[in-house]
Amino acid sequence: MSLKGQAEKLGERLVSVDALRGFTMFWIMGGDAPLLRALAKGLDNEFINKLMVQFDHVPWEGFHAWDMVMPLFLFVVGVVMPFSFDKRLARGDSKGQLYLHIIKRVVILWILGMIAQGNLLAYDLSKLHIYCNTLHAIAAGYLIASAMILNQNIIRQIITTAGLLLLFWALMVWVPVPGYGAGVLTEEGNLALYIDNLVLGRFRDGTAYTWVLSSITFTGTVMLGVMAGHLLRSGKSPAAKVLWLSVAGIGCLTLGWLWGTTFPIIKHLWTSSMVLWAGGWSFLLLALFYLLIDVWGMWRWAFGFVVIGMNAIAVYMACHVFDFKNIGNIFVGGLAKWLGQWNYFVQEAAAFTVIWLILYWMYRKKTFIKI
Repeated sequence: MSLKGQAEKLGERLVSVDALRGFTMFWIMGGDAPLLRALAKGLDNEFINKLMVQFDHVPWEGFHAWDMVMPLFLFVVGVVMPFSFDKRLARGDSKGQLYLHIIKRVVILWILGMIAQGNLLAYDLSKLHIYCNTLHAIAAGYLIASAMILNQNIIRQIITTAGLLLLFWALMVWVPVPGYGAGVLTEEGNLALYIDNLVLGRFRDGTAYTWVLSSITFTGTVMLGVMAGHLLRSGKSPAAKVLWLSVAGIGCLTLGWLWGTTFPIIKHLWTSSMVLWAGGWSFLLLALFYLLIDVWGMWRWAFGFVVIGMNAIAVYMACHVFDFKNIGNIFVGGLAKWLGQWNYFVQEAAAFTVIWLILYWMYRKKTFIKI
């Protein structure tokens, strides 16, 4: 059976969405700095070395390619929500049952987030961080977005999403912060950081990233994905879907850039302008993947991404809990003395291969870990 046939049999999924999810996870599981930096070190090319700046987070204001990973992850979560909710409602689940499923999923995501980066397994309250991880951002955005989907039509969802972005902007610009005043967006003094300190106290992660107030804009990112999901579920022709995804992408990029001139693009705060800017690129990536895979049928190149995307949460947790480089070094560690500057790349490639082969085995066995 073809890749597309297997995916359709496993729940009538859009292969492009699984591939895009896998593309996102690829960067998290090893395609980012470790593997690419090792390759750049091996090649030692001036142009490539300069390009590698795109695989670092910006210190504060601005946006690099590597800053796309987390927003794209949240966006894809939103894309699948209309499909998932409609499927459950169609099989007869009540709203009450759906809410129970939503709450269960949020709780599990929250616990996994604390395991991944919150030091939960240290069993030490002095080291515990309770809101500090991508999975926490997903859980918060998913919870609020779920309530919107279940209680509002699409037009109201769009209006509410715009309202949330405006609300975050208004709070950040107009509400004064003790010791700093209103409208301060520095790393040391801003309303979102002040609220995190107030609410989370000693359970903060100590970074410049903000979480509690930023839940408003996490929801915005998820909801942009939801809008894309509604479009993909619609009766429009494939060509029209690609067109409207592209229009949405260009529109978000334009609005995000314009808004960013007065309300800067700052990923650490998850500013409204950043939501639109990252959302624009997410729409365009989805349009590209959908066009190539589901419209033109060019899915073979995406097989590696689909294998990853079908078990995204599993691989995310595995990469945060286990060091696959140790396993990879069983096979390539002895080559170090022969490889010179390429040794680092071979070790990183081996670690990535170990993870991918495990995921491929799970894919072949139709073992998909879901929450």
